[in-house]
Amino acid sequence: MGSRKAWEFSPWTSVVRRSIGCPLVAAAFIGLISAAALGQQPEHGHGARADTARVPMRVGPLGIPQTREASGTSWLPDFSPMYAFHWRVGRWDLMLHGNAFLYYIDEGSDRGDEDFGSINWIMAMARREVLEGVFSARLMLSAEPATIGECGYPDLLATGEFCDELGFLHDRQHPHDLFMELAAMYERELSERVAIQLYGGLAGEPALGPVGYPHRLSALPNPFAPVTHHWQDATHIVFGVVTAGLFTRNWKLEGSVFNGREPDENRWDLDLDALDSYSGRLWYADERWALQLSGARLTEAELHEIGGERESLNRYTASATYHRPLGRQGFWATTAVWGRNDEEEASTDSFLLESAIDLDGRNLFYGRGEVVEKTGGDLVLEVEALEDEVFTVGKLSVGYTRQFGPYAGLLPGLGVAAALSFIPDDLEPFYDTNVAFGWSVFASLRPEPMRMHEAPVPPPERHHGDHRPRGSGRH
Repeated sequence: MGSRKAWEFSPWTSVVRRSIGCPLVAAAFIGLISAAALGQQPEHGHGARADTARVPMRVGPLGIPQTREASGTSWLPDFSPMYAFHWRVGRWDLMLHGNAFLYYIDEGSDRGDEDFGSINWIMAMARREVLEGVFSARLMLSAEPATIGECGYPDLLATGEFCDELGFLHDRQHPHDLFMELAAMYERELSERVAIQLYGGLAGEPALGPVGYPHRLSALPNPFAPVTHHWQDATHIVFGVVTAGLFTRNWKLEGSVFNGREPDENRWDLDLDALDSYSGRLWYADERWALQLSGARLTEAELHEIGGERESLNRYTASATYHRPLGRQGFWATTAVWGRNDEEEASTDSFLLESAIDLDGRNLFYGRGEVVEKTGGDLVLEVEALEDEVFTVGKLSVGYTRQFGPYAGLLPGLGVAAALSFIPDDLEPFYDTNVAFGWSVFASLRPEPMRMHEAPVPPPERHHGDHRPRGSGRH
């Protein structure tokens, strides 16, 4: 792998450092199991295991099923298995999601590194009818500030954000903040065909880009972030956002004002600032498809020079997601994304195609191919003549996970993955290769998918002039 710099960590140093943080993930999931076990009993009336529980397919305004709801206000196809615990407390629908990976990764080339840690998140949701509409609250947390090093995990060709220890990050993916979402949403029918949606929070996602990669079914078994992340869905966490939208059964038009600045290296707090960025997004969704087109002005988003001023940019994205069932328990999910950053120095494009196949609820295969244009500044080449030059790089990754159980409603799994990073000739002196090989092994843990009744819960009877929400809503 070439000589190591002083800031690069050996895997054994990482093991010691993470021995404090990784138990937080275990504690979080123990809490998830306990809460779910207690919460299921009022609904089912006995201690039924989650794998035998069947949950009504609840619908929200305009009869849209809860399975369509994804990160922020984004949409997935209606056929989207929900990996979560669900129960009812009085008039509240409660849901608990989570996903955790314990990984060892070794990325090749002179710029690669090796690391041990945990990628993880946990999310609680509560929903009920309020004021002739549906109100929902969300809290999404990650222990990654403790389970991943301050400067993230190795991810060759990934770029974006800043770390005190290293400066501008390259060939690493930063950890998520403790607060990934702290938001609320209200939906209400305006007529039998049109409804309104209002969303806001101290941490949340604006109307920009596809579903955030941690929430995409096509990325479910993949532990690692795309190298196109900062061209496509990096705004899945912003600190301050307000969104309003109008939607029909299949279409939605929405707009946001938000704080578009990248978070700082302190991952434990809320980096609140002015809501001076704005975006708009158009959706189409049905049982199998979810399509979106979006654009935004991100004000003072990027920091390119230590001590310098933040720079603004325009971002445009388009995506298509397709889901279909396989057999009795499996699925096939595919997402294609284009993203473009227009900055003062250069305009750069990115393309992603990823797919996941669950053959039978036990055997999961995934693949992701990416091509992206990045400047010498993005890649931190530290050669002034190359700062504004644009280079096209690519990455191909594949993996397999074997799931076991379920045990207490959870699916543990063991997986292996491999990646090839494609580097142009002009960058070979920095990476010492044109094709770098990386590999990883990992353990995963997530709730099993909820088993839905075949027929949705019918909406309440509607009378003339009555715009009450249909059913108890999604999540």
